[in-house]
Amino acid sequence: MLYHLFYSLSDTFGMFNLFKYITFRSGASFMCSFFLSFVLWQWFKRYFRRLNFKESIDMYGHVHLEALHKSKKGTPTMGGLILIGAVGISTLLWAKLTVSFVWYVLLIMILLGALGFSDDYLKSTRGKGLSRKHKLIVQIGIGVFLGLVIFLDRNISTTLDVPFFKKVVFDLGFFYIFWTALVIVATSNAVNFTDGLDGLAIGGIITNSLVFAGLSYLTGHLEFANYLFIPHIADAGELAVICAALLGAGLGFLWFNSYPAEVFMGDTGALSLGGIIGVIALFIKKEFLLIIAGGIFVLEALSVVLQICSVRMSGRRIFRAAPLHHHFQLKGWPESKIIIRFWIVSLICAMCALLTLKLR
Repeated sequence: MLYHLFYSLSDTFGMFNLFKYITFRSGASFMCSFFLSFVLWQWFKRYFRRLNFKESIDMYGHVHLEALHKSKKGTPTMGGLILIGAVGISTLLWAKLTVSFVWYVLLIMILLGALGFSDDYLKSTRGKGLSRKHKLIVQIGIGVFLGLVIFLDRNISTTLDVPFFKKVVFDLGFFYIFWTALVIVATSNAVNFTDGLDGLAIGGIITNSLVFAGLSYLTGHLEFANYLFIPHIADAGELAVICAALLGAGLGFLWFNSYPAEVFMGDTGALSLGGIIGVIALFIKKEFLLIIAGGIFVLEALSVVLQICSVRMSGRRIFRAAPLHHHFQLKGWPESKIIIRFWIVSLICAMCALLTLKLR
C-alpha cells in the first residue's frame, strides 16, 4: 500500500525513491511486524483471557508427559492470531500489491489459520478439537485449490527445479496440483508437530524466514539468479517482504512464547505459518531446499510417521514418544535444553540450505 502511495511521488520528493527497493521495504516490514506483535499481544491478552481461550493438555495417555506439561494448562492459546495479524498488516503496508504471489500467500495463510482456529476454538470450549481426518481433508482441499490456481495461471510455472544440478528441470504439468497439495499438507503438519515445547516451532520458523527471504530476493533478481544458475522468477522478490514480516512477527511472538511461555500459537499459528513457508517454497521453486532448511520440521514429522508405522506393523515403538522432542523429554532432558539444541540444529540446516546454492 505504501509503495503505491509514495513511490509515485518519487519524482517530486527524491526520498520516496526508497520505496522502490525491496531491501528497504523488507526491513520496514520486519520492524513493523515486530512492533505490531507487541501491540496485538496487549489486545489479545485481555480479550482472550476474558473469553477463557486456554490450552488444554492432551498427551494421548502419556502420564509422564502430562505430568511434565501440567504447569502449562490454562496458558492462553490461539496466539497464532497475533502472528497472522502482524504478518498480514505488514505485508499489506509494505509489499507491492499488484503482484499475485502476495495475495496467494495471504489467502493460504488465512485459510489454514481459519482451520487451525476452528480446532483451537473447539478444544478450548468443548475439550476436543477437530479429528485428524477432518483436518487432513481440509488441508488437502486447500492444497488442491492452490495447485489449480497455479496450474491455471500462465504466469506461474509448474516446473520443479532440482538442486545440485544446473539445468535439471521437470515440468509436472497437471500433476503439479497434487505436488502443491503434498507440499502444503507436509509443511503445515510438520510445523504443527514441532509446536510442542515453548518457543520450539517459532524458532524454526524464524530461521526458515531468514533463508527464504534471501532465496526469494535472489530468485527475483535477474543477475543473481543467472550467476547462481537458479530459475529467475519475476516479482518473486516481493516474497522477501512477506518473509521479513514473518521474521519480525516470529521474533516478537518469541518474546512471549519463550520458556516458560505466556502464550501458545496453537494450530492457528502452526498451520498458517507452515503454509506460508510451503507456498513461498513452491513459488520460488525451492521445495527441495525446504527439506534441508526445515530439517528440524522434517525430523519431527518423520518421527511421527515412523512411530505410527512401527506400532501398526510390529506393535513396537521406535521412540519413547513422538514427535521427537517428547522422546528427549522422556529421556530426562530439560525442556529448555531440548529447545536450544533444536534451534542450533535448525540454524545448521539453514546454513546447509544456503550453501547448496553454489553446489551446481
